[in-house]
Amino acid sequence: MTTIKDVAVLAGVSFKTVSRVINRSPHVKEDVRQRVLRAADALEYRPHHHARHMRTQRSKVFGFLSDDIATTPFAGQIIQGAQEAAFRKEMLLLTFNTGGNAAVEQAAVEMAIERGVEGIIFATMYHRAVQVPKDAFRLPLVLVDCFSPDRSVRSVVPDEVSGGYSATKLLLEKGHRRIAMINANQKYPAAEGRFRGYRDALREYRLTIDPELVRLGGWWQDDGYEQTMALLKLKQIPTAIFCASDRIAMGAYDALKEQGLKIPGDMSVIGFDNQELLAAHSRPRLTTISIPYFEMGSWAVERLTNTAQDSDESPIRPVALPCPLIARSSVERPANRKLRNKDSAHIR
Repeated sequence: MTTIKDVAVLAGVSFKTVSRVINRSPHVKEDVRQRVLRAADALEYRPHHHARHMRTQRSKVFGFLSDDIATTPFAGQIIQGAQEAAFRKEMLLLTFNTGGNAAVEQAAVEMAIERGVEGIIFATMYHRAVQVPKDAFRLPLVLVDCFSPDRSVRSVVPDEVSGGYSATKLLLEKGHRRIAMINANQKYPAAEGRFRGYRDALREYRLTIDPELVRLGGWWQDDGYEQTMALLKLKQIPTAIFCASDRIAMGAYDALKEQGLKIPGDMSVIGFDNQELLAAHSRPRLTTISIPYFEMGSWAVERLTNTAQDSDESPIRPVALPCPLIARSSVERPANRKLRNKDSAHIR
C-alpha cells in the first residue's frame, strides 16, 4: 500500500507537507501543492480514513436512524437528500432501519456512538411526535419528518397546512364551491394540518365547512373508495374531492369509475404525497401535493454541519418546509352538475 512517505519522496517534500496538502491547508505554496497532487496521483495514493480519524478526532460520519424509510420508495427520498448533502460536505451516512422498534433504535444509537459518528439524524416515514432514545442526546441531533413532544430538539417537518391550503385553493380557483375532503383521523399531525389548510382556503372564499362533505377514515385505498361512495349518495354531491393521501385518491378513482363518472369531467380529484408510482401513472394522472422529503434530508445534514445556527431558543419550533403543488390532469372547472345531482339517488 502506498504511504504518505512514498508520496513525499516522489514529490521531494516532507511528509508533513504532504499531510497539509491532503488536509487542504491554505499554508502551502501552489506549485508545491500541485507537485504533491501529481505524485499522489502517479502512485494512486488514497488517504487512510481510520488513520485520519485517529489524528483529527473526526469520523466524517453521521448516523441516520429511520423507522421504515429505507423500505419505502417515496420516503426514501429523505435518505437521498441527506446522502447528497453529506457528499458535498465530504461526509458519509451510517444508516440504520429500525422498523420503529424502540429496542432496535436504542441499540442502533449505541452502535453509532461506538463508531464515532459526529451527529445523529432521526427520521420517520410520516409526520408525528416521537420519543428519541436517550443516548442520542449525547451527540448533535436533528429530527426529520417528526418532532419531540417537548420541542427540545431541532426538527424539520412538511408544512401540512400550506399543502392543504394549496390543494383546496386550486379547486376554488377552478370554480368549485362544493368541495369534499376525505381525511384520516386528526390525531395525526399530517391529517390535522391538511384539514386546517382546507378550512383556511374555504374561509378565504367566505365559504363555511359543510360537515357532510368532510369524511374521516384511514389513509388507504379502501378508505377512499368507501368514503367516495358515501359522498355519491348525498342529495347534492360535491364537484371535487380533496384526498388527504394519494392512496385515498386511488380509492376515490375506483369508486368514481365504478359509477360511470369521469375524472375530471364529472368530478375533480386532488391527492397529497406525490407518490410517483401512483400519482404520475394513474389515469388520469393525479394532481397532488408533494412532500419535501429530499429537502428535509438535505436540511438535516446542513443543520448538523452548521452548529453556528444554534441558539438558546426554547422551546424549539420545528422548521416547516413548503409542500409544492404538482399539477397534472385530474382537476378542471366543474361541469353543469344539475343532472348528475338528480341522478345521484340512483347510485348503487
